[in-house]
Amino acid sequence: MADSSKKMQIVFASAECAPFVKTGGLGDVAGSLPAALVRAGAEVIVMVPKYTTIKDEYKAQMEHFADFYVSLGWRNEYCGLEKLEHDGVTYMFIDNERYFARDYPYGFFDDGERFAFFSKAITESLQHLPAGFECDILHCNDWQTALAPVFLREFYQGLPLYDRVKTVFSIHNVAFQGQFSDTVMEDILGVAHIPAAASQLRCDACSINYMLGALRYADAITTVSPTYANEIQTPEFGEGLDGVLRERSYALQGILNGIDVAGFDPATDKRIAANYTVEDRSGKAVCKAKLQEELGLEVRDDRPLMVMVTRLTRQKGMDLVMYALDRILAGGVQVAVLGTGDRDYEDGLRYFQDKYPGTMAARIEFDPALSQRMYAAADMFLMPSKFEPCGLSQIIAMRYGTLPIVRETGGLKDTVIPYNEFTGEGTGFSFSNFNGDEMGDAVFRAARLFWDNREAWNQLVTQAMSQDFSWTRSADKYLDLYFFMHPEIERPAAVVDEPEAAAEPVAAEKPKTEEMPVEAEPAKAEPEVKAEVVPEAEAEVKPAAKPAVKKTTTRKTTAKKATTTKAATTKTTAAKATTTRKRTTAAAKKAADVEAAPEVKAEAAEAQPAAKAPAKSTAKKSTASKTTTAKKATAAKKTTAKKSTTTKAATTKAAAKPAAKVEETPAETKAEASVEAKPAAKTTTRKRATTTAKKTTTKAAAPKAEAKPAAAKVKPKAEVKAKPAPKTAEVKAAPKAEAKPEPAKETPVSPAAPAEEKAPTKKTSVRKATATRKRR
Repeated sequence: MADSSKKMQIVFASAECAPFVKTGGLGDVAGSLPAALVRAGAEVIVMVPKYTTIKDEYKAQMEHFADFYVSLGWRNEYCGLEKLEHDGVTYMFIDNERYFARDYPYGFFDDGERFAFFSKAITESLQHLPAGFECDILHCNDWQTALAPVFLREFYQGLPLYDRVKTVFSIHNVAFQGQFSDTVMEDILGVAHIPAAASQLRCDACSINYMLGALRYADAITTVSPTYANEIQTPEFGEGLDGVLRERSYALQGILNGIDVAGFDPATDKRIAANYTVEDRSGKAVCKAKLQEELGLEVRDDRPLMVMVTRLTRQKGMDLVMYALDRILAGGVQVAVLGTGDRDYEDGLRYFQDKYPGTMAARIEFDPALSQRMYAAADMFLMPSKFEPCGLSQIIAMRYGTLPIVRETGGLKDTVIPYNEFTGEGTGFSFSNFNGDEMGDAVFRAARLFWDNREAWNQLVTQAMSQDFSWTRSADKYLDLYFFMHPEIERPAAVVDEPEAAAEPVAAEKPKTEEMPVEAEPAKAEPEVKAEVVPEAEAEVKPAAKPAVKKTTTRKTTAKKATTTKAATTKTTAAKATTTRKRTTAAAKKAADVEAAPEVKAEAAEAQPAAKAPAKSTAKKSTASKTTTAKKATAAKKTTAKKSTTTKAATTKAAAKPAAKVEETPAETKAEASVEAKPAAKTTTRKRATTTAKKTTTKAAAPKAEAKPAAAKVKPKAEVKAKPAPKTAEVKAAPKAEAKPEPAKETPVSPAAPAEEKAPTKKTSVRKATATRKRR
């Protein structure tokens, strides 16, 4: 049973975390997601190494919480826990100067040992958390914490404190996996003597892979966008891990990252030249002019300014940039690039800066303040990545009204909606293949819109700035996963369920709008009315189809018998039968069903529309040779128009009893009531005219038009499932049906024989028809 008093308690482990230490997107996630989880009602402790690069202002706020020793292979290492409360989140810094007193987080010869210690310290720390905090979810991120699920399973499983801990592993970039020599397995990890661990960590004859261990040991795996979750299961993007990811695809899902919408807000950002909002973007023009001046570009508002804030690597698409940059700059687009990386790309950017002074600016450095000014000032943001797990730059650019130009991969595909010139939809521009010419074309599609259609451009900017990329949405999906793994913990009411509840009445009202046009149609469209009222009968339609086949066969045989007998009366009754055939075909089936189960008469009626189509299509064959008779029937309509009023009155009286039954229809057959109610008088006639009219139907040669409504009537079933179909509204429809010219052609006859006796003798049919005329 769910525990309503307990909160979900999460330990979130990451090698970096903004604002303390950040080198990429992982730092942004670790800095924002835990805070969003706390706002959603969870309790979160974030574990980060205590690097010496953390600012002194944060170090001064830390308080020593605990210390203990961590066994790592043959060694015991000191571990201190330093606690810090920041923006409502509790941070625990893992303190060990030998491993973390470095100038930079990564890139050292002993990274394998350093982060094996970090992973072991995380699992050991679960015993030293604040009172009342019992870890439910251990959420690890990237290879630096990938050994924690392995250690938890191999060294701690079975201990009471650890039994409830479920592990989640998030892949932020599958290209960085933590591969090391297999000598660390015994010397550092201490798992060489455990066959299961040794075999599951090994990636080749002499290497182990930390991330591979997490993929095999973690209870659930996530990655940072839905598209990337699919891509990494392919050899092209899986970096050698696609096989194990396909094996564990049932445990893998992609959850899109968000951004800190308060930190990245052009309306309040103090780092930019002028603030602006989506409604008033005059400040953006000021930002653009200031940046052009700062970077030595021509200060012109009629030239689009495209920027890149990126690592200068092949992964970020720099090959494409080097290929297309000459064409882009010569075409009149200003370009500014900020970043560091491979020397070849750095030198290439400097070359273009010298070649196109005033048009190209390259800043080969890391400058967060300048990057913020570039996001705010630019018109376009270029991000042509070869692969991109999620990417935050394109989201930040949209937040600042800068339209992204991206390659359709990973999170770029999930976050940027390509501009559609016909509908005006979109939030940016995109191209599919990793190709420099395609990238150049995308840049000039954007530039041409900037030059030629500023109104459409401004609308696109508005749409981009209006997107919701807050962490609230992402945190809710992570909580879905956490609570799925701990069903015994009761989840607080989720706001996300409200829109679904609100949508239900809308779905219910939809069919009502279809009622009116159907009621106003001539009787020929009646099959659509029948199809409309099938909320529950969908299951019943299928059984009804079987008897229909038998009736069709009977129809063929009886039609032949009836041909001679009816020849004399065809002129006067064919017109009536033309209309009646639509109803009698269904009525015959209803009669069979009524005999088997009289109490569900209305249900049988609604089951017929589906069976009706095959019946009519068979009837076509038997009536193909009788086209002449049908023409006479059409002519007879005019001559019998006057009789229609009398016939209606008679049939209405005859229909009184079935109509009353409609009123008594139980709640569960409300929709079926409308079948009986709309044709009102027709219902009775159908039952009575089963024998005679059926024969006439096979003679009337117009079922071709019937087949089309039959096809149409199947579609509304799915649409109208939730239709309330009030009785009163449907019963009122009866008079409307009577006002149509067609019902006049119905021929009231004596009650139909049971389904088995559908084919009576010719004399009986004539006798009944004569008796009916006298009664009328």
